[in-house]
Amino acid sequence: MCVWHKGAVSNEQVGFHFDNTYARELDGFYVPVTPARPLRPALVRLNRGLAEAMGLDVDALASQAAEIFSGARVPPGAEPIAQAYAGHQFGGFSPRLGDGRALLLGEHIDRAGTRRDLALKGSGRTVFSRGGDGKAALGPMLREYVMGEAMHALGVPTTRALAVVTTGDVVPRDRLLPGAVLARVAASHLRVGTFELFAARGEYDQVHRLADYAIRRHDPALIDAPDRYLGLLRAVAARQAELIARWMLVGFIHGVMNTDNMTLSGETIDYGPCAFLEAYDPVAVFSSIDHQGRYAFGRQPAMARWNLARFAETLLPLIDPADGDAAAAQAMEVLDGFHARYEKHLALGVRAKLGLAASEPDDALLARDWLALLAADAVDHTVAWRALADAVTTDGRALEALFQDPGAVRAWLERWRARGAREAHSPTERAAAMRAVSPVYIPRNERVEEALEAAQERGDLGPFERLLEAVTKPFEERAGLEAYARPSPREVTARYQTFCGT
Repeated sequence: MCVWHKGAVSNEQVGFHFDNTYARELDGFYVPVTPARPLRPALVRLNRGLAEAMGLDVDALASQAAEIFSGARVPPGAEPIAQAYAGHQFGGFSPRLGDGRALLLGEHIDRAGTRRDLALKGSGRTVFSRGGDGKAALGPMLREYVMGEAMHALGVPTTRALAVVTTGDVVPRDRLLPGAVLARVAASHLRVGTFELFAARGEYDQVHRLADYAIRRHDPALIDAPDRYLGLLRAVAARQAELIARWMLVGFIHGVMNTDNMTLSGETIDYGPCAFLEAYDPVAVFSSIDHQGRYAFGRQPAMARWNLARFAETLLPLIDPADGDAAAAQAMEVLDGFHARYEKHLALGVRAKLGLAASEPDDALLARDWLALLAADAVDHTVAWRALADAVTTDGRALEALFQDPGAVRAWLERWRARGAREAHSPTERAAAMRAVSPVYIPRNERVEEALEAAQERGDLGPFERLLEAVTKPFEERAGLEAYARPSPREVTARYQTFCGT
């Protein structure tokens, strides 16, 4: 027998079971909102696997998805709200942001007791729209769908798309585009910027309420801890250290790491001007709005720590209300430990990709020299790691052919093979383990744009479905998907830009 949470409302037909603690417990942190009425809603893509994991009746949901996820009909128990938050955007503080084209429908609880936020993106204007229309176009919503599913398949904590629907409306951008809404699922939508909003106003009673709520939601073991607010900072920092390491291991560039896009849950959120590296380049930037390279690939760990410092500032009066200097010293200890924690996660991941189960003192140098070789010749990040796995059981010529100077990589390969010979596992076992962490397929920029253009301009979902097929099983090489493993031409990558999708 399943015991549901107090206050929950069930929609038996579809299986939604809402228990909206944010709306119930945090009055003043949001504004109720009614979704815009769509003209002719239609379902584009339902994430059936995610729906099943949420305990929903997939067939019943499919029949109602267009209405529910376009905002045409609010399901029983949902309480649509626009969340309020502030944020540092490219280093500058914006005191009032909030959900300008999104709303939180509610918190769904499955039969295992897992709580997930269900939000709509592109559902119309709110009080936070700041002159925008609150709408979204089909292309950016499909981008968020495929990126989130790719990241999930790669083992990176992420928000995910439950569905994409078109509204039948057109949205004016550089031209008229088909309107769409994304249904997004997250552990929560609590952000660093949520805390910044009230801290900037000096409303620390509200920060206190929010911190207690965040602890109940994500770190319940801290509820009775005497240092629970410092513990909250530690927990968020730990989750972010692991998340950023995972980004770096797969070559993901977020593109807009503002504090309103850093979650307390440690999930990746907001797939706007994001991209995956192709040619390895620590200073790579694809975002059209990142003019100074603030959020370049190699700067992401430092920017995560910067964001965490802003979060720490909001918590100082809670960490030690009587002694600000003592609170700052305790917070700085957490922040100063962030890089070491990040490096620990990164080293574990890199060793796995190098096929090294044990740890030796020179492993970090071996890894650093490998990445320097990739950077020097602008070698494709994903192809190189996968070819390295193949080189365990071959002569490595296919790997050497990726480099302009095969002699340089040949010398490195000799060092790597000598190091691998000291491992306990056989070459075949090591190669298999490496292939399990180095993907064949990522959402390559050219393939993503091809899929989005076909869907948005011609109503052809075929390229999108094929891309999704490739990236949702990224480690399994399959015949017929060669184009999704092939690097884009360098001239394409060199001029490639991504946009925020607003």
